[in-house]
Amino acid sequence: MPHSSQYEGKFQILVLSGPSGSGKTTIVERLVAESPVPLIKAISATTRPRRKGEVDGVAYYFLTTEEFVSRRDRGEFLETAEVFGAGYWYGTLKSEIQRAKEAKGWAFLEVDVQGAFKVVEHYPDAMTIFLKPPSIEICEQRLRSRGTDSEETIQRRLQKVHQELALASRYCYQVVNDELDRAVNEIISIIVKHAN
Repeated sequence: MPHSSQYEGKFQILVLSGPSGSGKTTIVERLVAESPVPLIKAISATTRPRRKGEVDGVAYYFLTTEEFVSRRDRGEFLETAEVFGAGYWYGTLKSEIQRAKEAKGWAFLEVDVQGAFKVVEHYPDAMTIFLKPPSIEICEQRLRSRGTDSEETIQRRLQKVHQELALASRYCYQVVNDELDRAVNEIISIIVKHAN
């Protein structure tokens, strides 16, 4: 779908969160491709090693821990988090908001619940959407079907799912990802409503 020029000019920060196994990655790809309002996905910075096929500045900005810490200390990040006790840091650079503005699109941030609250501290008008799984059982099935996590990690992720779901009501919108097309269309209609 071509982006419509009627939406240019009004800048917004769109934050999407959802627990592990809620289907965020697929939804984010669809929204970037299909939203009539151009969504510029903020690229996260991370200290984790680059995986095969990942391009710096496309998948992530890959930083050394020293670089990450010094940029954090200089106040260059909107939000940072250490993920799942692995010792790797992730964060959203403030410059990503500027990059989206210059590209005449909305800044689109996919961050966890804590990250979302930090973004809202900086930008109280940010639009926040929480993506809910249809059930905890489906979350668990999705996590197990990946086949990448130990039982301990799965249990820890599921515990975090419960914690995050408990905070969903603090978001502007909650969308249940029960059916992909329906969920994508619901989010697009929310975006369009705010763009007008």
